[in-house]
Amino acid sequence: MASKKSAPVAAKSNKPVPNAANGSAGGANGHASVANGSSGNTGSTKHPKGYTFDTKGFDKETVIEWYRLMHLGRKLDEKAANYLKLAKGWSYHAPCAGHEGIQIAIGKIFRPGKDYFYPYYRDFLSCMAAGITPDEIIMNGLSKAADVSSGGRNMSNHFAKIPLRIQNRSALTGNHSQMAAGTARAIKKYKGDEFVIYSGGDSACSEGYFYEAINGASREKLPVIFVIQNNGFGISVPLREQTANLRVSDNFRGFANFKIINCDGRDPFASYRALEEARDYVLSGEGAAMVHAECDRLLSHSNSDNHELYRTKEEIAEMWTRDPLARMRATVLEKGYLTEEQLQELEAKNKEEIFAAADRVEPLPIPDPAENEMYLVPEPLVGYDHDDTFVSDPNAPQITFREGINLGMRTEFRRNPNTFLWGQDVASKEKQGIFNVPKGLMTEFGNERVFNAPIAEDFIVGTANGFCRYRDDIRVVVEGAEFADYFWPAMEAYVECTHEYWRTKGQYSPNMVIRLASGGFIQGGLYHSQNLDAVFAHLPGARVVCPAFADDAVGLMRHALRSKGLTVFIEPKFLYNYRPTSSSVPHDDFMIPFGKAKIRRPGTDLTIISYGNAIHLSLQAAEKLASEGVNAEVIDLRSIAPWDKAMVFESVKRTSRALVAHEHYRNGGFGGEIAATIQEELFHYLDAPVGRVASKDIPVGFAKVLEMDILISADKIADAARKIMNY
Repeated sequence: MASKKSAPVAAKSNKPVPNAANGSAGGANGHASVANGSSGNTGSTKHPKGYTFDTKGFDKETVIEWYRLMHLGRKLDEKAANYLKLAKGWSYHAPCAGHEGIQIAIGKIFRPGKDYFYPYYRDFLSCMAAGITPDEIIMNGLSKAADVSSGGRNMSNHFAKIPLRIQNRSALTGNHSQMAAGTARAIKKYKGDEFVIYSGGDSACSEGYFYEAINGASREKLPVIFVIQNNGFGISVPLREQTANLRVSDNFRGFANFKIINCDGRDPFASYRALEEARDYVLSGEGAAMVHAECDRLLSHSNSDNHELYRTKEEIAEMWTRDPLARMRATVLEKGYLTEEQLQELEAKNKEEIFAAADRVEPLPIPDPAENEMYLVPEPLVGYDHDDTFVSDPNAPQITFREGINLGMRTEFRRNPNTFLWGQDVASKEKQGIFNVPKGLMTEFGNERVFNAPIAEDFIVGTANGFCRYRDDIRVVVEGAEFADYFWPAMEAYVECTHEYWRTKGQYSPNMVIRLASGGFIQGGLYHSQNLDAVFAHLPGARVVCPAFADDAVGLMRHALRSKGLTVFIEPKFLYNYRPTSSSVPHDDFMIPFGKAKIRRPGTDLTIISYGNAIHLSLQAAEKLASEGVNAEVIDLRSIAPWDKAMVFESVKRTSRALVAHEHYRNGGFGGEIAATIQEELFHYLDAPVGRVASKDIPVGFAKVLEMDILISADKIADAARKIMNY
């Protein structure tokens, strides 16, 4: 059982304290002298009562090895700070000095290659204790091409090693709590014997998505340990200005199925005992756990911070009297495990190891900018042939647009047993989705594969990201929000998903399909009528598709679920039961390539480029124009990221006129990107400026008369076409 009390505090020292300006730990050799002991090469074995650690249950070899690692970490801390001063790199470094106790325990409770570890930016001793080498730490710090985390694509102090299951993450504070919960959900679904460790600081606990992660993990009884390294500061903001409970774990006392263990994070042995207790609890299936570790941040937040601006010299000096490294050294000496001479020899070897690692890493190549465009999105559908030859038979039984989406999911659920669906209102036998799109899926595939999520959009997407990390063949369909309008809380998690494949240099991709009921024409008002297509297409790293016919819905859904990577599947909800979208049932291997448009109406005088609801309006407008002698060609993009430049360009070269029509706002709408590209690359083919027609830059009103005034219409498209033809 971990101790509920911190170890007694030693008397204040008058010895040198760290210099915040340069990041050193004071003294000639970079170590602070602490309470008559020393973390450096000299010093007495004398120390106040209670200064050493209780090592009961740990053998001599373990204690020595842990001290070696803690000292190695401190030397690397110092080396990292010096790199920036020498203008050699490592522009961001968050030192772990003062956190060594909990971090050595994290690294040692973790089983490399079996369990999953989500570290944060101060966790480099945790990562080193878990198996990342000093060379690999320095590669990350110096942004070398050989960096095992990201090849220099992610910022320094963001350590990972996928083969060890140490996970790559972004700089967003605490968002990896969602991914940790998602991976733990996968472990539970697949009945694995692994567990997950999330590690973060006290400030991250203020984030809303952290609460969502705790709520979900406790409700689902997931095998995840949330480690909170509480050093009392969020950069310069003291804990009292962040939370009412100065022991942050007290904020989570009300959660069921959630074990909270408090420990002295300066003490590696107390920390390890606490993690053992937490591990045993989560592996029992009783619930999730939190280990709250009290620490001291002995140095500034990072090398861009100066803690002397918001801490007194007396406060800093007192912290150094609790230095975990000095206390560990005193413990080794008091136990008689090593003599002073042997300790100095060990420390000298550590110093040599760091310098040798630096000598090996510094000459290594830096990342090649020519590779920047690699690993944006995984290559789709490896091992299958695309088939876009299907022609709907009007005499055969017809399926609606809604039924097409359902059929695409259903066939893939049958084909791949590692396909899952979760979201809001998807698992009721009676309801099964707010628009009944997933109707019958839960009945056929059960609640283990189709299940409800809380109304917590960030949690839904973030945990899906983590879930995918468990197996490469997992595919997750996310009903991201009941309406696309409600997806905004999940944008943080979505941005994270778009970066994963590029940031890890192809080591990991979230294999997900995010389904969103989008658009107007249903008198939904401000919060049920938005289009987010331009927002999604703006961020690299995702495919964005928007079918407008039932067969396209089938083909694109199958393609998305058979491919690696992230796909946003925009579903114009007006079309769910709109009869003109219907088609006969495509054959089982029918799929539509990403970025492949289709000519819906051939023409010679004008090219209308559109997608979603607007494609049907464009076809109506083309018929109006035909009665006036204008033969318009209508192209259905079907995908906007990527979009089919080749087909659009070939058409515009023939017609010499182009009009882009879409439902989204004109300002910032995706049509502006298409129009600009046409004018940049096909200017000499054009007989008129490229036209654009879109909804007004006004929130969609609820009253029908307001909605129809604001949204795009066939008449508005036809008017824009006439203007182009008369230019």
